[in-house]
Amino acid sequence: MGTFRVAIEIGDPAGTRWRPVEALVDTGATYTSVPAPILQDLGVLPHVRAAFTLADGREVERDVGRTWVRADGGMEMTLVVFAAPDAPVLLGAYALEGLRLAADPVGRHLVPVPGLLLTAW
Repeated sequence: MGTFRVAIEIGDPAGTRWRPVEALVDTGATYTSVPAPILQDLGVLPHVRAAFTLADGREVERDVGRTWVRADGGMEMTLVVFAAPDAPVLLGAYALEGLRLAADPVGRHLVPVPGLLLTAW
């Protein structure tokens, strides 16, 4: 699958301050990752440290927190990984699902998708 970039905003945990960023849409990444200085500037606090496997197979540990992400007209509280200061912003699968968006690699943009439920109860 091809990759592409989109404009998104990362918010503070209260949803009152926002930082526009360009994100690489990465459906192979579980969570959205944002350089730690951006998250720290917005007051996002880590609540857990977790192990991750990188694309090259290496294992790393990173802090994880929760904050708001806005993309394509939607807004959702999501998990974010505190990345290295020079790392690109990655918009991962968990945030995309929460925003009810999917990647269109041919059109190189995000498209809305319906939420799915198991039953009507």
